[in-house]
Amino acid sequence: MGDTAKYYRQHREARLKRLRQQAKYNKTEKGKSLIRNAQKLRDKLKIPKGSKMDAAHYTGSTTNGRAQHRSENRKSRTKKA
Repeated sequence: MGDTAKYYRQHREARLKRLRQQAKYNKTEKGKSLIRNAQKLRDKLKIPKGSKMDAAHYTGSTTNGRAQHRSENRKSRTKKA
């Protein structure tokens, strides 16, 4: 489990604040657009629910991408191992 996940598990108020902020963001036009494009790509790539794969967009694209393992897709690109 990542450091951020551990932090939010241990700090209830911070977790609830983050969830409230995320719920607000998901209702904005940009948030809805991100969700809509992600779902379209998942459908296009035929990635089933519960799969360990993510639909990873190519840089700068909202319509094209590839299936990528979720741990690879979600890891930090700035931290070096």
